[in-house]
Amino acid sequence: MKRLLALPGLPLVSVSLALLTSTPVPAADWPEWRGPLRSDHSPDTGLLKQWPSTGPKQLWVNRDGGLGYAGFSVIGNTLLTMGLRADQEFLLALDATTGKELWATPAGPKYPNNWGDGPRATPTVSGDKVLTLGGQGVLVCASLKDGKVLWQKSLVTDLGGKLQSWGYTESPLVIQDLVICTPGGSQGTLAALHLADGTTAWRSTELTDAAQYSSPIRVEHGGKTQIVQLVMSKVFGVDPTSGKVLWQHEWPGRVAVIPTPIYHDGHVYVSSGYGVGCMLLKLGADQSVTKVYDNKVMKNHHGGVILVGEHLYGHSDGPGWVCQKFLTGEEVWADKSLGKGAVHYADGMLYCLDEGSGEVAMVEASPKGWLEKGRFKLDPQTTQRNPQGRIWTHPVVVNGRLYLRDQELIHCYDVKG
Repeated sequence: MKRLLALPGLPLVSVSLALLTSTPVPAADWPEWRGPLRSDHSPDTGLLKQWPSTGPKQLWVNRDGGLGYAGFSVIGNTLLTMGLRADQEFLLALDATTGKELWATPAGPKYPNNWGDGPRATPTVSGDKVLTLGGQGVLVCASLKDGKVLWQKSLVTDLGGKLQSWGYTESPLVIQDLVICTPGGSQGTLAALHLADGTTAWRSTELTDAAQYSSPIRVEHGGKTQIVQLVMSKVFGVDPTSGKVLWQHEWPGRVAVIPTPIYHDGHVYVSSGYGVGCMLLKLGADQSVTKVYDNKVMKNHHGGVILVGEHLYGHSDGPGWVCQKFLTGEEVWADKSLGKGAVHYADGMLYCLDEGSGEVAMVEASPKGWLEKGRFKLDPQTTQRNPQGRIWTHPVVVNGRLYLRDQELIHCYDVKG
């Protein structure tokens, strides 16, 4: 893995300049959920700005990814995800250029659910290790090279957590030599495990909230690193060296709290569905926290919200796809040209996925309105999806390739042309 851009505590991102030589351009990395900064911004440039009427060229389809809704990480030419085969969840590695399976490692027992069985998390890569969390809460650390299990822990039996209605869904966060996860429960909402062997470094004993479905983020605020996480009744920040709570603020979550928090310029933004809405907090230098606004402009269920410049983009239950001003919470525009779903950002464009139909639209990330630049429909689609399930795996664009998933069917499209 070529490492040129240092992101302390996170896998390093391969970066290259377009040199006038015959040297191959190194691949960029997408080492975890929503990318290396968990912002869901692809590192790609030079992508297509308009799709043909039939959509981008399909490069390959892997038809044996297993059931579930796990997302994608990409390291060089290795694509990592999870899938359920029979009664066993697996951590999977595919060749990102061909879709051919490289290895498969057992990663916990089957997680059954009325909305579809199987894992929900995205693997996290740190150096030569890959970590992933199964639906039943089994946290596995494996070798990136061959999938050999190095250690594993149960967030339930080992860490005292409690399985929630839709299982464990978070993607582990690595900060320096610690793996951060959210077992929840009386021993502490957050846990830090040593990356080397899985032993416990600390628990956030000041907080005992149950886990929800959001993934934690790493934040640099006031010259110091902190972890920000969202649960049902609060959003909070903790010290990654000790688990000490730095700040917390109430959150009126209902049923399920899922979207990942966003941090920008001393502010933390959160949103959730079931009619709750969104909120922006301002963090002080002394770890004080002040609410800037809360409203119902963005009621994001689980498709994610992305900050581009000073505007937020995502699907809001009710008004549809929404552009919102980050600092004021004001709605800029709303549009229903595409059904509810997930969003990803790459090279000035939003890649929006309709969870019901499988349509994918490329839309300019602009406060001027829904400026669509092409769409296509995912094909083929699975026949194995639970009737209550949808196409919930988030799109990822890296190295000119768009990755999409519908249960066992993993698709790759050329979006560079």
